[in-house]
Amino acid sequence: MERHHIYSALVLRVRPSGESNRDAWFLTQEEGILKATVFGGPKSKFRALVSPFHQGRLWVYHNPVRDSRKLTDFDVQSWRLGIRENYQRTMTAGAILEVILASQGSGGNWPSAWGMANSTLDALDLAEEGACLRIFVHFLWSWALLLGIRPSLNRCASCTCEAPQDGLLLWNTYEGAVYCPSCAGVQEDPGALPPGAWVVLGLEVRRWLGAVENQAPAAAARYTLDARSLGQAKALVTSIMAGALGKRLPGWDRV
Repeated sequence: MERHHIYSALVLRVRPSGESNRDAWFLTQEEGILKATVFGGPKSKFRALVSPFHQGRLWVYHNPVRDSRKLTDFDVQSWRLGIRENYQRTMTAGAILEVILASQGSGGNWPSAWGMANSTLDALDLAEEGACLRIFVHFLWSWALLLGIRPSLNRCASCTCEAPQDGLLLWNTYEGAVYCPSCAGVQEDPGALPPGAWVVLGLEVRRWLGAVENQAPAAAARYTLDARSLGQAKALVTSIMAGALGKRLPGWDRV
């Protein structure tokens, strides 16, 4: 049985293990989420190499008897120093890595998950501070498609009517479904809806999501959106993801 393996890997998380070692979690193109122990104290070269957001070639020794993995080398090919130079970039990138870990790296489509994660972090590495939230929303909207949970924003889930071009829809956070105002019980004032139960999806939100959904993450930085609509978009995508994961992740509130 082969014990030495090489992966294309993205560092997701690093945690202390014992007195001087660390456990590291990676998203790999070949096997999805992988955990390996990084041996060595503060003077180890891996202290700087194995760090969140770094991407490169990973060498791992697998002990099949104990089913344990030990990192033997890591060649960083992308350091993404720009992410750490800006607080908002760092918080946004951290929230994205949380989603990847919590969803088990998408659950099976490793090459697509790998490509999406790295292209999003590359976009964040160069993004202006104001574009970070748009890149985050784009990632969750794209990740929802990868997980097979992205809803259609064109029709009401109850009456199946097509949303008018100049109208709005409402997302029910408890049911995970889209409704027209009539089926939601609101004819004139969406602001009268119970807070937390509904997300208003105006025309601008739907247009923006439609414009960027088939484009690279960098497009989310170029396509602007007003603050109110961006807040609606974030509320929608985080609600979708929370429904899939069974919880909200703490990093979302820092983006």
